[in-house]
Amino acid sequence: MHQPRYAAVAGESSSSSAGPSTAQQPLLSQPRDSEEPDSELDARDDTDDDMALRLGRFHAGRGGSGHHSEPAMTRMGMLRAYWLGVVVCIGGFLFGYDSGIIGGVLTMASFERDFRYTKSDAKHVNSLAVSLQQLGAFVACFFIWPITYKIGRKWSIAICSLVFCVGAAIQTAQTHSTSAFYVGRVIAGLGLGGSSVVVPMFSSEMTPKQIRGQVGSFYQLMFTLGIFTSYWIDWGVNRDFAKSESKMWQLPVGLQLLWAGLLGLGMFTLKESTRWLTSKGRHEEAWQSLVWIRADDGPATQAEMEEIRAGVEHEAHAREGFRMIEMVQKGNLRRTLTAAAVFTAQQATGATAFAYYGPQYFKLLVNGDTESNLLLTAIFGAIKVAACALFVIFVADSVGRRWILTGGALFMAACQITTAAVVETHPAPGDGTVTSAGIATIALIYLFVIAYNFSWGPLPWPYVSEIFPTRTREPGIAVGVASQWLFAFVFTLTTPYMIDNIKWGTFLLWGLFDFCIAFFAWFCLTETRGKSLEEITHLANAGDAKTMGDEDEAFSERAGKMSG
Repeated sequence: MHQPRYAAVAGESSSSSAGPSTAQQPLLSQPRDSEEPDSELDARDDTDDDMALRLGRFHAGRGGSGHHSEPAMTRMGMLRAYWLGVVVCIGGFLFGYDSGIIGGVLTMASFERDFRYTKSDAKHVNSLAVSLQQLGAFVACFFIWPITYKIGRKWSIAICSLVFCVGAAIQTAQTHSTSAFYVGRVIAGLGLGGSSVVVPMFSSEMTPKQIRGQVGSFYQLMFTLGIFTSYWIDWGVNRDFAKSESKMWQLPVGLQLLWAGLLGLGMFTLKESTRWLTSKGRHEEAWQSLVWIRADDGPATQAEMEEIRAGVEHEAHAREGFRMIEMVQKGNLRRTLTAAAVFTAQQATGATAFAYYGPQYFKLLVNGDTESNLLLTAIFGAIKVAACALFVIFVADSVGRRWILTGGALFMAACQITTAAVVETHPAPGDGTVTSAGIATIALIYLFVIAYNFSWGPLPWPYVSEIFPTRTREPGIAVGVASQWLFAFVFTLTTPYMIDNIKWGTFLLWGLFDFCIAFFAWFCLTETRGKSLEEITHLANAGDAKTMGDEDEAFSERAGKMSG
């Protein structure tokens, strides 16, 4: 096996090809330039120039500055990247399964009987049973990033799966107490929220940039698969079990333990994050991790290792002694606000509320019986899976992020506002008859969810994980995902009351939000497709450029001049 040229920049000659003598060797221990004064190494301008030089040489060695041809991925390397994406994104499946299962369970008579509440309490119970889990997930976002900073990505995810199992076990137990069920929901939320922060972080740090958007979108694909599975299980138990049997609700709730167990066990098949290991000075382990995920130890992988180390070193030199106040200081404030806004926008589309309260929404549209509403919801879940799978396979890394997010929001707005108009002018008759207007609104909602799963469903996860440098990636993603859970809590808490009180106005509200989201996506977001995390970091730091495209040209020109 080739040894990594830790001290040599890609494209430069090295006096030795041997690796470091110890696994804890300091970052890039050899001097970067013999005449560069040591006293200037901590200066931010010098580290910026050094990083530009190093990346310029890196790109020059691969076929040109800024507009280089990408090295081919090995077949095994691609398979391992996909495997990592699938395993870690079982967390997304778990999230989706829980999102879908609870809405149907709350409509079951056996659940209402076992937890001893009446139909007059149903709206209150529905609201708390769903939203308290979002609250637990919101809290977890702020506890998980120091944990993952200390112990790494893979073991943080394993801990989250264990915590979720505890919460799921409490929910499944026959306690006859809504309070105990609520406690189980909060505990499970802690596990969900923690994994939702670490999963996109782990995925983005280990996946080749050529397929990073695709693999990052696995989270949403697995989320939709989880919803799909839960909807059909809800429909199946409602159809095949006696309405009085407790196992009617215990089976779908208890299956959460299986998915969480698979997530935890799957961590034993993966290596730790290369970038995290590098940031901890564990360079030999970092090299082994990169060789494993790329299934290659040749010059291209050595050059990538050098780029990663240069990026981590740059961030370490730029600001030592991280404090949370950095997240709102110049250089990070825009990233922090963008992360929070992107995930808030994802919730404001209305899609997550629909995932939780699908049967209740379809009752508003067509006023069918419980089984019919569950069936319509199950078909809704199948369409989500198909749409998200098509996006991941054919679109994720083929079209710019801004175009997809803007177009998707505009299409969703049109669907929601049209649905509101139809429901207001042609309400469901109330006798179970499905009218042509009801069919039209169902079709519009199905079109809406297709647009969502081609845009705001999958893309926020890879996008937010891309925009932060290694130094602030943990707290940055935590802030973004925390906003997702916070507004999921707000919308899931209020949606039952919205459906009951403003009815068609619920769809109008989502449609207006979607128009605002389209404006935000077009005018406030920058493009990240096809760039390495190190490139994105330094392109985003080019303060005199107005767009990511301008930053790309400016940075490439600067790097090319310095390397020349």
